[in-house]
Amino acid sequence: MSNEGQTPDLTGDRGFRTVRESTYRYALAGCAVLSVLTTVSIIAVLVLDAADFFSVVPIAEFLGGTRFSPNLQPRSFGVLPLILGTLLITIGAAVIALPVGLLTAIYLSEYATQRTRSILKPMLEVLAGVPTVVYGYFAIVYITPALNVALDWLNSTLGLGLPNLGLFNGLSASIVVGIMIIPMVSSISEDAMSSVPDSLRQAGYGLGATKFNVSLRIVVPAAVSGIASSFILAISRAIGETMAVVLAAGSQPPDIPTVQSAFGIPYVAPGDLLGLYTESSATMTVAMIDIASGDISGGSTAYKSLFAIGLTLFVITLAMNVVSDVVASRYREEYE
Repeated sequence: MSNEGQTPDLTGDRGFRTVRESTYRYALAGCAVLSVLTTVSIIAVLVLDAADFFSVVPIAEFLGGTRFSPNLQPRSFGVLPLILGTLLITIGAAVIALPVGLLTAIYLSEYATQRTRSILKPMLEVLAGVPTVVYGYFAIVYITPALNVALDWLNSTLGLGLPNLGLFNGLSASIVVGIMIIPMVSSISEDAMSSVPDSLRQAGYGLGATKFNVSLRIVVPAAVSGIASSFILAISRAIGETMAVVLAAGSQPPDIPTVQSAFGIPYVAPGDLLGLYTESSATMTVAMIDIASGDISGGSTAYKSLFAIGLTLFVITLAMNVVSDVVASRYREEYE
């Protein structure tokens, strides 16, 4: 008998396939839930232990204190010197990494050939894979001596009277952290600029613009959301850096500079701020390592200050990431 009039069964046996797809879905959902629970657990530990610390040390004293000394008597838990040290290293690293990373991204996106880009970009991203402890030793062995030679030459040639750098100083730490975050700036910025449609570039060329003008006045503004995000993420990375900073900048918090006043307006002399780069500049992460690896007993107020510093650092980096998302959503361009 012919079966031509019957409808073929195209469904097949989907029992095993359904079980397999359900297994994949639940496994992926489990990974997502595990990630969320890990984050929530970290936040809970920071908040609970920091709350115990703030029950002994007032928040105003912690945030407004100008001396951090959890080991020596009289003990003081002011976080301002650690925040100052973090800002010094972060600002110095940003001054180096942001312009160099952006200019590198412009070259890779607009000027380099496909062959050159395929060689240079992986080589640049190798910097992100170098262990941070290597950067720290590089700063101690090479950068600090080189900077002192340069300072001696400037003093002998121009008579500037610049002070030499100590073994641990904020300037060499800023340089190595800046080098370390260049790949993050250049890679994300280059991806953002490469996503700009060629039609915008061709329109600029059609109006007689040069490649330089097209790059700076058309491509960069069109990719500003990605570029701004790369800047903020790189700065967040610099804020949280530990090993390179502790090796290059030391573990001694900087002294709070004297606040002067002119016409009723408080200010800090630029020379005092620049002078801080010649001295040790411990950051918040360095202080946390110093507390965790020291002789402080667990459960003490000094030990719990570690969690208060960690919570402060968490709030700062969270704020930076929120700003990054706001900037990206505000200036994001969508092209057909």
